[in-house]
Amino acid sequence: MPIDTSSYYPEVNGPDGEKREGDSLNGIHDSLFGPSVKVVEEIIVEENISGESPSEPSQPEIPTFWEKLADSVSQFLSWALLPLLMPVFGILFIFRLSILDVVPANMQTAVTFVIAGINLFAPMLLIFLLKLVGLVQDPGLNGQKERTIPYIITALCYGASAWFVASRGAPVWVAMFFCGGVVASLINFAINFKWKISAHAAAIAGIVALLIRLQRDVAVEPKLFVWLLITVGAAGLLGSARVWMRRHTVWQVLAGYLVGFCSVFFMMYIR
Repeated sequence: MPIDTSSYYPEVNGPDGEKREGDSLNGIHDSLFGPSVKVVEEIIVEENISGESPSEPSQPEIPTFWEKLADSVSQFLSWALLPLLMPVFGILFIFRLSILDVVPANMQTAVTFVIAGINLFAPMLLIFLLKLVGLVQDPGLNGQKERTIPYIITALCYGASAWFVASRGAPVWVAMFFCGGVVASLINFAINFKWKISAHAAAIAGIVALLIRLQRDVAVEPKLFVWLLITVGAAGLLGSARVWMRRHTVWQVLAGYLVGFCSVFFMMYIR
């Protein structure tokens, strides 16, 4: 399990209302991997003063094979289902599972590459630049404060994608899918000032909403339902992975699902 989770679990208040460093999951008390050396030393000093024999310091537990496997799978899911990839998955589903499967293959490929450039490569380059100037420390954007500017970048990229597909004569509901991403990004941006909502959960929930809307209104492919089940299962695994890695709490993941699903689902009703 990841040891350094200080950016994900802030300090909490003690019974007297004062902030106590030791009360967080990453503080000097009640650490995820047992008491720290400082705590052990404090215990030994207190026991010596009281005349009791000092106890042996507890050793951190060694992760089991299954815990290491869960760590690896969680890391894989977090990167394979990166929020920046969701617009690309979305346009692929739109071309393969809707009436737009009649669009010539070369046009589908060209549009997909443009969407990938806008929503994947451009944000990655901008995040890299933010890291160079010191505004971002972790490229994975796991810190709450590091997500403010990237949320704005994401909203702009979704907006550019909506404009692009609309300018190419795509149906309104396709542009509205990307507009739903704009709405979700802005909501996440606002929430991020007070709370660290799960961007992974919001992004994949938007794909679930897209597939449900396709099945209800514009789909002609019988295999869409199978992809919907796969995506729902992937969303559940991804949310569990984010909680397992201590990147988010269960409530933060559920909130992400709600924001992403509702933003895309209801925006796609606009015709």
